[in-house]
Order: sequence, then C-alpha cells, then structure tokens
Amino acid sequence: MEPREQAAFLLRNVDTFLPEGELATRVGEGRPLRVKLGLDPTAPAVTLGWAVVLRKLREFQDLGHVAVLIVGDFTAQVGDPSGRSETRKRLSVEEVRGYAESVLAEFNLILDQERLEIRYNSEWLASLDMAGMLELASSTTLAQMLERDDFANRYAAQQPISLIEFVYPLLQGYDSVAVEADVELGGTDQLFNLVIGRRVQERYGQRPQMVLTMPLLVGTDGAKKMSQSLGNYIGITEEPSDMFGKIMSIPDELMAQYYRLVSGLPWDQVTDICARLASDGVHPNEAKRRLGRAVVSQYHGAEAAGDAEARFDQVFKAREVPDDIDEFQLPDLEEVAVASLLRDAGLVSSGAEGRRMLQQEAVRLNGERVVGEHLRVDEARGAVLQVGKRRFVRLI
Repeated sequence: MEPREQAAFLLRNVDTFLPEGELATRVGEGRPLRVKLGLDPTAPAVTLGWAVVLRKLREFQDLGHVAVLIVGDFTAQVGDPSGRSETRKRLSVEEVRGYAESVLAEFNLILDQERLEIRYNSEWLASLDMAGMLELASSTTLAQMLERDDFANRYAAQQPISLIEFVYPLLQGYDSVAVEADVELGGTDQLFNLVIGRRVQERYGQRPQMVLTMPLLVGTDGAKKMSQSLGNYIGITEEPSDMFGKIMSIPDELMAQYYRLVSGLPWDQVTDICARLASDGVHPNEAKRRLGRAVVSQYHGAEAAGDAEARFDQVFKAREVPDDIDEFQLPDLEEVAVASLLRDAGLVSSGAEGRRMLQQEAVRLNGERVVGEHLRVDEARGAVLQVGKRRFVRLI
C-alpha cells in the first residue's frame, strides 16, 4: 500500500490528526513507525470504548508498524486530570498492579503480539530525580497548562487544582521521549496531553510525535462516554448474551457511531448501513441485531453470536427464562438480605449495587417484583431470581 493510500486508511474514523498531512510523509520514509498508546490501568476490564483506540493501534500493526503499549503503572498513581471537574483519587500500587494484570490479558484479543512492545512507565519515571523533574518541568509554562479547558474552568470557578495534576501531562510526554514515539494515539479527551508530548520531545531534542485522537464511544446510557465507573459499559470479555443484550439496549441514534467504531465490519458495509440508517432505509431493530452479531462475533465467534441472539429472543420476545441459567445455593438461614444475596449470586458487583437495583424496582423473584430488603429462604428455594432483563439465577 503506497504512503498516501496507507495514510488515508489509517485516518478513517479519526477525530484529530496533527500535524495535518505528515503521516504520508513519515510512512514514505520506509521504516516502521513506533506507535505509542498509553493506558493507565485504573479499572479491571477492557471495554468497547477502550477497544476503539486499541483497534486503531491494530490497524497500524497490520500495516507493518510497531505498537508500543505503555502500561502507566506509575502515572495511574498520579491520576490523569483529563475531563475532570475535581482532583482524581490516587490509586495504590497494589490496585494498579491488579488492574494491569487483568487488562493485559484482554489486550491479546485485539493486538498482534508479534508487533507489540509492552513497557511499564515506572521503568523511567520512578527513578526520575529532582534535576530530571526540573528539566522536564521546563518543557512548558503555567500559562500553557491553563489553556486546557478543564484546568481553566476549575481555576475560574476557584476550585482546587493540585500541582501533581500539572505534572501528569509532562510525565505522559516523558513516556514518549523514553520510547522515541513517532505517533501517539488517544481519545479526544487526550488531545492536550498528546500535544504536550510533542513539546516535551522537542525539549529533549527528539522529532516531535504525530498526534492521533479517536472519538469517545458513548456508553449504553446514550449520554456519557463509556466508563466502568458509570456502569454504562460493555466489556469485551463479557458473556455473549450480555454483550448482545447490551447492544440491543443502546439508543437508536448511537448505532451509526457503534457501526463505525466497534462493529469490525468491512468499511464498505459500514458506510452502506450508516447511509441506510440516515435515510430510514433499514429498520432500527434489524440494524441493531446485525450490529450485535458483529460485535459478539469479534470476541466470541459467529456461533456464539447466533446463540446470543437466540437467547435474547427467548428472554425478550417469548418472555421465557433461559434454560441454561446458573444455580446458587442458599444459606441455611431463615432469611437473607436481598442486596447481599444478589452480590453473592454474582448478579451484581457489590451490595451497594444490589441496593440500587432494589430501589430501582429491578429485582424479581419468579417474575414478581421484590419489595422488601429480605427474603425468606424457605419461600425462595427453587425460585428464579432476576436482576434487570438479562441476569438470572435459580436459587436452590
């Protein structure tokens, strides 16, 4: 693929690329580009939102370039202020390492291991001394930092901004120096940090990296970006039926974005379906089913996608309880707290979420809404406990 054609392919779906026109020039130099993506492990799973930029990184790999994945085990303890209206809570070393182990295993589902370097930024940041920090800090000015919208807004509102938050973009830029990045990828909320990386590289005498940002995938709520902390996410290792069901629940207006960013379908098919969605040339339910099958097939295979669709129809169209639901052994007590039961049975992630589900009237026992905070064990045995529309367990 000649340089201009390769650049056009890589810039599909991209929100911002800087400097404009430079990608074809660098590709034309005839050497593999070092394409950096930094991810701070602050949550335990890889979502479809994360997969957007990971899939772009895979496109670079498929064209012969080298993916340099920076695991921000050091910067995750600092906390990225991007898009924040308040100071982000710092994580412990143990929390970060636990999350890193979890997400790295899932990256293998998307990235080509043959053209992948995995680096931990504690390699160079943990040993950075005061002289090194002063040199790094000289890469930018306070005025340049306050050009950032979230910093400017907090400063205008007289809300506190920690000095450590000013340091974060510099540390991310130093990562680019350490791995000699030619390109850095990120979401649109990372544009400021990526541009700072160019300034840091120039300070250290390197050719500044190109900057590529991808749109932020909107979550299943149709309102905010996909986030594990907001609960509006789809994980790439979720059960096929859960993935399919969540895709079917997204608002119709999100389908075009999901087709472009996460469907994995050939580009001509994506442009065709998006055009038909815009002109009402396809029924939304049909389009959403096709999207659900495409997404599930990427991570679980076509057979699992077909089974997930069949299970969806069984639960939602026929209003039946699935045949293959898990069982949960009730304790030998007179009664149990519903929130704890939901957590122990794996229907929710925590007791707090269980209480929220009760308050939202989303908990049912044999199809009847559960209204109290406790269940009698003798009455619950043999019944089907349900949360929302997709999560079931049989109590024994």
